[in-house]
Amino acid sequence: MRKTLSAALLAVAALSSIAAHAADRVRIGYWTSGVSLGYGAVLEAGQFLSRRGIDAEFVHFPDVNAPLRALAAGSIDLAFGAPLAGVFGTAAQGVPLRIFAATQPADVQFVVPADSPIRSLAELKGKKVGMSPAGSSVAVIAGAVLAGNYQIRASEFSLVGGNESRLAQFLAQRQVDAAALRSVTVAQIEGELKLRRLGSFADEWKKLTRSDAVPYIGVGAVRAELVDKQPEVVARVIAALRDTLAWGDAHHDEVVQILRRQANLPEDDARAYVALWNTLNRVGFEQADIDTLRRQHQVFTESGLVKGELRDDLFASRPYALSKNLK
Repeated sequence: MRKTLSAALLAVAALSSIAAHAADRVRIGYWTSGVSLGYGAVLEAGQFLSRRGIDAEFVHFPDVNAPLRALAAGSIDLAFGAPLAGVFGTAAQGVPLRIFAATQPADVQFVVPADSPIRSLAELKGKKVGMSPAGSSVAVIAGAVLAGNYQIRASEFSLVGGNESRLAQFLAQRQVDAAALRSVTVAQIEGELKLRRLGSFADEWKKLTRSDAVPYIGVGAVRAELVDKQPEVVARVIAALRDTLAWGDAHHDEVVQILRRQANLPEDDARAYVALWNTLNRVGFEQADIDTLRRQHQVFTESGLVKGELRDDLFASRPYALSKNLK
């Protein structure tokens, strides 16, 4: 009887644990453009979060900086691809949020139309340059490398902001002289618009910092209250993000169908995105990642593109450590 009772209690405990996990509702926001659109569509279409005991509510935003405003207002709990520069600035203003993962490497190219007279980044002084809107990580990194490597200050070129499709249109219509576009966008439009690459964020960042680190444009950001009180919930979200990354890498055809259905991408564009799946998306928070983020903050503040000090508690590493034990 004692054995039977013990087994019953264990079963009840297990069911209670599952029920508790099922009750963990997390409001997840993301920008429906750029890298976030493809990864977010796959994350939503699969059962990755529910299998980890997360009842997810997805909130879509048309503006790259909107998820940060929603985090500050408490209308979402977490964003898996928040703009890093915006996170630094928002945290410096006292908004209680944390970074829990590095998720989007800066796989961005400076390009011009193939017949453009512009041959180098040094020639962008006084020109119109299309890129993600002011305040985005792309805009801040672009400003930092142009200032640091070519002595072109932010006031010495015109930033024309827009999402990726809009920027491609600006280039085609010659409304901008150059653009900073994600590699996947370059691959998607080169069949219709011939481009010349002037440089990549990765190479320009290495030149600027004299390091081999690749900068990040997007990070996982979460409300401080959630990560401080329930780090295991954030750990399960991280595990689900990692599951999504692995599944997408192993199921290219399925990802293409999701992107066509959920994101309304033509098949060629969807396949171009899938071909760069592991280049565009990442789920890491090792010490090397944190060191890179710290270095980015230093460069951003030294160039005057981000204001405020780096808070010691901004990096919440415990959930990532806990996620490693989740199989």
